[in-house]
Parts: sequence; structure tokens; C-alpha cells
Amino acid sequence: MAGTKLKLSGRYVGVLGCALVLYTVSCAPGALWQDSGLSQYRIWHNDIEGFSGLAISHPLFYILAIGAKYIPVGEFAHRVNIVCAIAAAVAVANVFLLVHLWLGKDFPAIVAALSLGVSHTFWAHASIIETYTLWAALFSAELIMLLQYARTRRISYLYWLGLLNGLAIAVHMLACIPLACYAVFLTLLLAKREIRTRDLLAAVLLWIVGALPYEYLIIKNIMQTGDVAGVLASAAFGVRWQGAVLNTSLSGGIAKGSFLFILFNFPTPNILLLFVGCFGLFRILPGPSFRNVLAGLVVLFFVFAFRYTVPDRYGFFIPFYCVASILTGAGAYVAVRHINRKAFSYLILFFSLLPVPVYAYAPSLAAKMQLDLGTRGDIPYRDDYKYFLQPWKTGYDGAERFAKQALEAVENNAVIYADSTTVAPLLYVQEVKGARPDVKIVSGTAKSKDAPRFDKTTIERLLQDGPIYVVSPKPGYCPAFVLDNYELVQAGLLWRVVGRETCGKTAM
Repeated sequence: MAGTKLKLSGRYVGVLGCALVLYTVSCAPGALWQDSGLSQYRIWHNDIEGFSGLAISHPLFYILAIGAKYIPVGEFAHRVNIVCAIAAAVAVANVFLLVHLWLGKDFPAIVAALSLGVSHTFWAHASIIETYTLWAALFSAELIMLLQYARTRRISYLYWLGLLNGLAIAVHMLACIPLACYAVFLTLLLAKREIRTRDLLAAVLLWIVGALPYEYLIIKNIMQTGDVAGVLASAAFGVRWQGAVLNTSLSGGIAKGSFLFILFNFPTPNILLLFVGCFGLFRILPGPSFRNVLAGLVVLFFVFAFRYTVPDRYGFFIPFYCVASILTGAGAYVAVRHINRKAFSYLILFFSLLPVPVYAYAPSLAAKMQLDLGTRGDIPYRDDYKYFLQPWKTGYDGAERFAKQALEAVENNAVIYADSTTVAPLLYVQEVKGARPDVKIVSGTAKSKDAPRFDKTTIERLLQDGPIYVVSPKPGYCPAFVLDNYELVQAGLLWRVVGRETCGKTAM
């Protein structure tokens, strides 16, 4: 028995090491755009709460990333990006371990680990700084504890389940979905007298301990504002996402996009093994508890992401991909039992790696077809086909190149208005790299120190004091009061704001 555990531990370390190498190589080395860039900004400022509501705070993730910030090795941005690469590697290794413990075979465990490891969205989030991979690491550990309880009936595994889910809640509110499944499961165990009330209370107490970072933010905000209902709504939905979270309508466009997301994450015949695994789920030991929870999770994760309406909803499919990869491993287990030939097993392994060349070729094919990715298409040094269709970000420095060039080009004491996509790299180069502290960067999310208020009541005074630039002339990325009342003259990567009379005189 000890030798078997030692061998499995060695295999776990081997899978972990391979995943670490892959994600370390593919990890972005520096500043990033949009939400990832704003995450870097928050970490630089030791901010565990954020500015978009408590549901978007993810405090435990930021506590760990802030710790990485203080490791005096390499570039700050690379250090915090690599946190997600490490978490992703742990998640992949956990999936391997889970399937191996469940089915007792290397082959289905490897198929499951590969299915998750090279799925597009998961790999992409392992290459930048986002919260999902740390959540996936904790969630996969939860499933291991659940499986071990189903196999052994040792109550300590339920204690670990409570603690890990609490930690996952402190990382991302997606953990509420498995929490609901576990609550039903534990309630049934209690009703059948398979556990005692004090066991359930101990698991709940450990859950509370795990979720303490999030609970701290909730209590702090309630004490500061006195608005219990408002703070709880912020904790559940953030500032403006309640409608998207509770959405029950489904359009053809949403359904089409959801199916395309799934197909692009599993662009391989092995996707059929997912269905084999679903059908074979209830014929595989251990007993019904683990299987029922797994079946409930795959349905709930699928439904939640499928009808979600936020612009970056592709990331919310990652929980579904985690469970789908596990079931794909189960499908491989069932398939090779019916077709017991080495050539068939090798074919499945080959198909497991097929997504890699698909992602390598996808940008050029999409460009030839002129596919509309739904992206804005005007970001300097960012080829949207390559940036969004290839999950690896090895050596990518486009965000930092843009920020350095933009800051170097403007006059002293200029004001730059940046949208939420571009403000973070500008602030990164200014604050982390120490470039152009005289330039004031403003946006609707974050701004540089002592930046002036920028709105329709202040813009005239600001124009008298010095030049004003915007990053984009597009509606939605440039304030409406600027587009309605001023002209924009392109100046390198930026657009200078000028009065219409001034612009007319210049033209003459």
C-alpha cells in the first residue's frame, strides 16, 4: 500500500512538473491589458477589495499575489502573472490525481489532465493574471476530498471539503455552485445518520475559517456603510452584474457563442469521450454520492455559463471544463475497456494533444476568413486574432510597448484619458517603471496620483492648462462629452483633443 501511494505521489509530481514547465513558458512576462492589467494595478497598491463591488474582490487571490509581489526576483508583473501559472499546474495535477484515485488507472487520468491542461480558456488564463486557475486548483482539491470520503467514509475528508470550499469562496463566488451541491449532500448524510450534527457543524466552522478574507470585507463594508442589503448584494453580484448573474433568457446568439466556446476548447474527436463518460458515470464505482455530485456540477456549471451575458463570459466556462475533463477521462476509461487495443489508446492520446496545433493555426485561418471576434480591433501592438485565439503569451510585451511609446510622445503635464482596456499598462509604466510622473492618466476605473477630475465641467479648464489626449476615438471608449463637443486629431498612438474652432484654424 505504501509503495502504491509513493508511486502515485511520484506521478502527481511528474504531472505537476510538466504543467509547470508548460505554463511558465507560456506565461506573459509583463504588463497586460484590461482586467488582467487592473489586477496588476490592484496588487501594486496592495488592494484586496477592488473597485467593482465585493463579488469582484477575490481577496484570497490578491493576498497570495501581493505576497508574490514582494519576492525580489525578476519583473514585478511576471512574478504576479506566474501565480496563475502555478495555480493552473496544481489544478491539472489535481485532476490527474482525482481521476487516478477514482478509476485506478494512469491512462484515463492522463487524458483528463491533458483535456483540461490544453483547453483554450484554461490555458489562456494560466498565461495571464486572472483568478480562475487558483479557484480551479481549490475546486479540484474539493473533489478529491469528496471522492476520498465516498471511498473511505472518513469524516476528516468532509472537514477538508468544508475548509477548501471556504477558501474557494474567498477566491471567487463561483464556489457557491459546488457549495449548494455539498450542502444538499451533507444534509442527506445527516438525515440518513451517516454523519453526526457535530460533524456537520465542524465542517461549517472550517468553511467559515476558509472564507474569512471574504467575510472580513463584507463585515467591514457593513460597518462602514450600515447598508446590510446593499453590501450583501455587492457580495453576491458586484456593482452592476445582477441582471447577468440571474439572467434566464436565451437568444440564438448567446447559444451559438456558448457552443462555439466549448468546441474551441475541445477541438478534438475526444469531445465524444465526454458523452461516453456522462453515460458511463453511473456504472463506475465508488457509490452514488460522488457520482451524483459530479453529475449535478457538470449540469449546473454548464447552465450557469451557457446563459451568462457578460462580455467575458468565456472565462465562466472554466468550471464546466474542469468537470468535463474529468468526465472525458472517465469516457476514455470506458472506451478502452470496450476496445482494448494499444493503437486505440495511442489514438486517444494523440487526439488529446490535437488542440495545440489547432490553436497555432487558428489566428491565420481566422484572419483569412476575416472572422469577427467581437473585439474592438484598435489596440496598438495587439493582433486580436493571435492574442485571443492562441492561449500562450510567451514573450508578449505589446501592452508595455504601447504605454512607453504613448507616454514618451506627449508634452509635459499632459492629460491622457484611457479606457478600461488601456489604462492599466499606462499606469504600470508610470508607477512601476517610474516613467513620466508629470503626465496625468485618468479613466473611469483607475487614475494616476493627483490626477484631475475629467468631465464636461472641467475639460475646458484642463485644455487651458495643457494638452489632453484620448487613447481611442471610438464611442464607448472615449467620453461622449468629448466626442460631441471637440475634435480629435491623431497624434501617434493617441488622439489629441482640440476645440472645433482651433481645429478649423489649423486646417486653414
